[in-house]
Amino acid sequence: MEMNKQLMARSENKCELCGATDELSVYQIPPVDENHSDKAIYVCKTCKDQIEGTTEMDANHWRCLNDSMWSQVPAVQVMAWRMLTRLRNEGWPQDLLDMLYLEDETLAWAKASGEGEDSENAVKHLDSNGAQLTDGDTVTLIKDLNVKGAGFTAKRGTAVRNISLVSDNAEHIEGKVNGQHIVILTKFVKKQ
Repeated sequence: MEMNKQLMARSENKCELCGATDELSVYQIPPVDENHSDKAIYVCKTCKDQIEGTTEMDANHWRCLNDSMWSQVPAVQVMAWRMLTRLRNEGWPQDLLDMLYLEDETLAWAKASGEGEDSENAVKHLDSNGAQLTDGDTVTLIKDLNVKGAGFTAKRGTAVRNISLVSDNAEHIEGKVNGQHIVILTKFVKKQ
């Protein structure tokens, strides 16, 4: 109950993200290692439901972060950063993220949820049909490939089992054909 009073006083009985005054409650910012007002914010039901993913995300609702991201409260800064990061593909949130400055410790806390991890820019290996390949997959060659330096041709329809991905090149995978370890271009295989 004490934390509730502290947050009510700090927020002046308003949502710390959007300024709403109805249906306010405490939201503990993950990862939760201790119940403390410094690790929580006072939010309305609309914000809380969208943060937790229990209702559909309304990007326009979050335009309020244009004001609240400048809060001096680290917990509010963390949630502003996380929501802007979640919405950055909308365009305008990326502009706000570019302006937002967080202290190193606060930024580390914001990233602790994995929210800022850029899976879009990760190297993705796709077969000739656009299916994503992973280590250990089995693929089939879709054309005859002349294996340079090995003196044989890998025939169309040959299964290559237990492939491994070349981490820094999305167009290359490695596997064994005729007992020979070779590099294969992803555009010449299809996932089984």
